[in-house]
Amino acid sequence: MKVITVLLLFFYCVVSGKAWSNEYDQGDDGYRLWLNYTFIENDTQRLLYLRQIANVQLVGQSDTISIIDRELKKALPTLLGNSINWSTNVPQSNGLIISKANSTLRHNYKLDHSLKMINNEGFIIKTVTDQKQNQHVLVTAKSDIGLLYGTYRLIQLMQTGKPLSDVNIVESPKIALRMLNHWDDLDRHTERGYAGESIWDWHKLPQYKEQRYFDYARANASIGINGTVVNNVNANSLILTPAWLEKVRSLADIFRPYGIKIYLSIKFSSPQQIGNLSTSDPIDPNVQKWWQGKAAEIYKLIPDFGGFLVKANSEGQPGPGDYGRTHAQGANMLAKALQPYGGNVIWRAFVYSHEEKTERSLQAYNEFVPLDGQFEKNVSIQVKNGPIDFQPREPFSPMFGAMPKTPLAMEFQITQEYLGFSTHLAYLATLYKEVLDADTRVKGIGSTVAKIIDGTLVNKNITAIAGVANIGSDRNWTGHIFGQANWYAYGRLAWDHDLTADEIAQDWIKMTLTQEQSSVNSITNMMMRSRENIVNYMTPLGLHHLMDTGHHYGPGPWVDNLGRDDWNPVYYHRADDYGIGLDRTSKGTNAVSQYATYWQTRFEDPAKTPQPLLLWFHHLPWDYTMPSGDTLWNELVKHYYRGVVATEQMEKDWLAQKNHIAPHQFNQVKMALEIQVEEAKWWRDACVLYFQTYSKRPLPNGLSKPDKSLDYFKSLTFPYAPGQG
Repeated sequence: MKVITVLLLFFYCVVSGKAWSNEYDQGDDGYRLWLNYTFIENDTQRLLYLRQIANVQLVGQSDTISIIDRELKKALPTLLGNSINWSTNVPQSNGLIISKANSTLRHNYKLDHSLKMINNEGFIIKTVTDQKQNQHVLVTAKSDIGLLYGTYRLIQLMQTGKPLSDVNIVESPKIALRMLNHWDDLDRHTERGYAGESIWDWHKLPQYKEQRYFDYARANASIGINGTVVNNVNANSLILTPAWLEKVRSLADIFRPYGIKIYLSIKFSSPQQIGNLSTSDPIDPNVQKWWQGKAAEIYKLIPDFGGFLVKANSEGQPGPGDYGRTHAQGANMLAKALQPYGGNVIWRAFVYSHEEKTERSLQAYNEFVPLDGQFEKNVSIQVKNGPIDFQPREPFSPMFGAMPKTPLAMEFQITQEYLGFSTHLAYLATLYKEVLDADTRVKGIGSTVAKIIDGTLVNKNITAIAGVANIGSDRNWTGHIFGQANWYAYGRLAWDHDLTADEIAQDWIKMTLTQEQSSVNSITNMMMRSRENIVNYMTPLGLHHLMDTGHHYGPGPWVDNLGRDDWNPVYYHRADDYGIGLDRTSKGTNAVSQYATYWQTRFEDPAKTPQPLLLWFHHLPWDYTMPSGDTLWNELVKHYYRGVVATEQMEKDWLAQKNHIAPHQFNQVKMALEIQVEEAKWWRDACVLYFQTYSKRPLPNGLSKPDKSLDYFKSLTFPYAPGQG
């Protein structure tokens, strides 16, 4: 009977044209990320590539060279649909040569000038002609890691349909330390993580090395990320104990051939917690000796260990302030312990004191700027992009440009703590570019944030950038397929901040989703608008910190019952019968004084303040006349409604791409967009109803009233929302 049933089912599938595995074989599910080597369907372009690189010479022997070999053997036959000829000799006809720049290459292809333009991580991709008039694509560098980066760039050019004829790329990263910060706890909980539990299975390490660790390293190397902090900044001292350091070493061994150094977040009170000392005072000789011994222990296990990331005297974390010492004294104590080994201290500037009553946006500047020039040469101060905390929109932090004698590292958030977690499509390259391109004016026109962190405005010993990772154990890594684009875009901009958000989006789409050009164009438009859509339906016109308590999920502008004033949304929006917004001018908190004179003048005057930051700097009446001629109340409400309409349009635009996207990927995004549309309405309705209790004004004509009450929205609770601290 079973045989007959199977035969009938087979006959049905043949007649109906349905594949056996139709229900389950839905194509790529997102695991391959942008390393999705799909066949190049453009026959003309594919044939050109075949003529240019069908013969490959890879020179060298090392673990990194072996990775290059595997990557090329994985990518080229799949992309081109043909077998590739491999040789240890120069191809006898047109081909691909990948080799470090030895004397023969330098002489034959006149590389000396180009080589002077790159550092040890840089690479050259160049069309060259040999003595027999064969034309080759040459990938060369000063190091094996440079060759790895160059190889990934070559593959990327092919994935995105770029020509290789007459190619001449000479590149080095603009920033030296390009890091991911994982806020992963040792029990696999991930603070502000929305893609499953931590990818680090500490219990099984060091012996059990999951394939995902290698795939993680491969993905990071492909976009130039060269450092990773594997544990939460709210650190656990156990990470520094011998058993756990063995686990860390096993990861470092995996990452090393990919050019990735491992860093650790440390708890400042570790000498007391695991060292049996009675104090962690940074000027105590016994404490200094303990850290020196710990550094020696780590470097014996991990010779290329990157260093320490430190969150101190912030949100209850211990630090030098507990002993009346400065951040400089705390950081320098650790820096001196690492100096013999070439390690660095990355000291976070995200601090605000329980005792300090100064308005929160001023506190980091007030604590750190007076310490400029007091830090050891291997210390970098890691500053969040804005003065509060990764909000959908903030002005750039005034610390950028205010500490010319101290290296400042950028800290971006890739995980979407305040931008809808992993169910809202928010392409964050537009946010990153907004900050990087911001002109601080500290040294006149052109003093951009990017030039401050890359050392070109003022030479620095260390240049660094960090992104708080959105990576988890979900099959697609980031919870939302488009969350991958933020990981990818962060890496690309960390390497070269002059790239545009638009070109990065197009590359990611072609490498991950589809190469059909009309679809690429449509999805690019979606991505480029997406973050502004979220700003509109969450925090328009400079509003910020309106999220609900603890989990930061959903709106909570009414919250006013938390343990300190500056944890409450009401602290930031200051809505009252008169108007809305936080006055940070000279008549208010005077946060404007921390910016260069140019910005002080603009931020002081609401008519000159950029409209997207209006309520960040000003408390204005509900009937304040906006540039549009409308009232502030009407303009605010229209932004909220505009955000929802744009999100609904984004959902329609995605549905139109169904025939060009792998079903697994298409359906994942489709479901997420359905959630996003509903939650955009939730944000809009809850915020508008709440602010209306103060404005006492009707909605602008033509806008529908929310269908639920404010009390309903206030009643919602989410005790198990993911990613809570």
